[in-house]
Amino acid sequence: MPELRSGARQARLRSKRLDELQPSPQPLDQAENCVLPAPNRTGRRVGAGRGRGCNATAVAKEPLGATPSRPVGAGRGRGVRLIDLDPELPHEVLPEVAPSVGAGEPAFNQVEGVGDKDFVMEGGSAEKLMGVEEEANAAPVPERVQVGNSPVYKIERKLGKGGFGQVYVGRRVSGGAERTGADALEVALKFEHRNSKGCNYGPPYEWQVYNTLNGCYGIPSVHYRGRQGDYYILVMDMLGPSLWDVWNSVGQSMSPNMVACIAVEAISILEKLHLKGFVHGDVKPENFLLGQPGTSDEKKLFLIDLGLASRWKDGSSGQHVDYDQRPDIFRGTIRYASVHAHLGRTGSRRDDLESLAYTLIFLIKGRLPWQGYQGDNKSFLVCKKKMATSPELLCCFCPTPFKQFLEVVTNMKFDEEPNYPKLISLFDSLIEPCAPLRPIRIDGALKVGQKRARLPVNVEEDGQPRKKVRLGSPATQWISVYNARRPMKQR
Repeated sequence: MPELRSGARQARLRSKRLDELQPSPQPLDQAENCVLPAPNRTGRRVGAGRGRGCNATAVAKEPLGATPSRPVGAGRGRGVRLIDLDPELPHEVLPEVAPSVGAGEPAFNQVEGVGDKDFVMEGGSAEKLMGVEEEANAAPVPERVQVGNSPVYKIERKLGKGGFGQVYVGRRVSGGAERTGADALEVALKFEHRNSKGCNYGPPYEWQVYNTLNGCYGIPSVHYRGRQGDYYILVMDMLGPSLWDVWNSVGQSMSPNMVACIAVEAISILEKLHLKGFVHGDVKPENFLLGQPGTSDEKKLFLIDLGLASRWKDGSSGQHVDYDQRPDIFRGTIRYASVHAHLGRTGSRRDDLESLAYTLIFLIKGRLPWQGYQGDNKSFLVCKKKMATSPELLCCFCPTPFKQFLEVVTNMKFDEEPNYPKLISLFDSLIEPCAPLRPIRIDGALKVGQKRARLPVNVEEDGQPRKKVRLGSPATQWISVYNARRPMKQR
C-alpha cells in the first residue's frame, strides 16, 4: 500500500483506526482540571508554539464565599502557576501524632496534630480538606440552642469556620430588640464538638481566656456559654466583616491612611490583651472584625478567635514565663507567624507584634513574598524566606512608618516590654486629622496617648529608649531568674 503523505488523509486514516480499536479511557492525572483543546479536523498541530508550555489553565475549586484564585500567565517555557488567595487556617503542630479517632468519634478540630504538611488537591490545602471531612462526619449542630439562662435561639446561616470551631447566626425565637448585647435579636453562636482535641478535658481552653478577658477593650463580649448535646457553645456579640473581607471588597489593596488607622487601633487592642497576661498567637486579617454595619461600632475594630492564646506571664507570681525552644512545635498561621514561632520558641508579646507587622504589609501591598509555597516543608521554606527578606525589601512601596515598625518589633527580646505609645506614634503622620473621615476608629489609641501624656518616653538620639538608672547606686542589669533549670539563651 503506498505511503500516504497528505496531512489531511493521514488524519482521516488515524481517526478511522482509533475508532476501530476503541481503547479504554486512561485516567487523567494532572490534566483533569485543564481545558482540553477542541478536536482538530485538519490534521494540523494545535498549540505547538515553540518553547511554550500548555496553554490550559488549571482551575481550582474554591469554597463558597471565597475570592476566586487568579491564574498568573506563564512565561515562555514555563507552566501555569496559581496564586492561592484563600485565607490560611491556623496550624498547631505537635511533636507526637495523636492516635486515630474511630468513626464514632470524629476529630473536629483540624489544627492540633496536623503536622506541617500541605497536600495540594484541587486548589485546597490539607487543613481545608480535613475540615470538610470532619464537618461531614461530625454530628449536625442543633436547630435550636439554649445554654444556661440564655434565651432560645434558632440557628440560621453559617458565618464561617475556623481552626477551633464553627460559627452560626442565632436569632431569638421571642423577644430581643437590640442590635448588640445580651438582649440582641441576633447573636453569633460558636460551636466546638466535644470530641475536639481542645475539649479532651472538658470545656475548651478558649472559655478560660474569654472568662479572664471579658470586658477587655477590643474583645467581643461573651453573654452565655454551656454545653448542648455534643457541642460546647459560646453566645457572643454579632460583628461585621473581617479585614480580609474589606481587603477583598476594596480591590485587594488598602490605602496607607486606612492601614495606619488599623495599625494604631490593633496595637492598642494588643496592649490591653497583653496587660491581662495573654498573647493572642494568631494575629491575621481574618481575626480582626469590624462592628455591625449601621451601628455605632461599624468602624470599631475587634480581635476574635482566642483558641491559640497563651499566657506570657504567670498568673500567680506575675513573672514572665520561661524561655524555651522546641522546633517540633508550631502554633499559628504560616503566612503571618513570627520567625520565633516557626523555630518553636515560646510565644511572647513580640510575636503578636511581628504577626501584626506582616498583616499590615499584606493589607497595603496585597501580597507577601513567601506566599505560594506548598509541600511537606512549606513551614520551613516560609521561615527561611522570612529570615532572608530584609525590611527594606519587604516594605518597598510602603510608607516609611511600616518599615520602622517592622524593624522595631523584629529586634525585640523575648521578655522585653513593648513601648506601645512609641509604636503608635510612628503612624501619626499617616492618619487623617479629621476624626469623622477616618475609616477606622482609633479610640483605644487616643486613650493610651491621653493616659500616658504625663509620662513622656525618654529617647536617645538614635531613637532608642533610654535605660533607667537608679540614682545613688550603681546601674544594675536585671535578668530573668529561672528556678526550674538553667535558663536558655534568649534570642
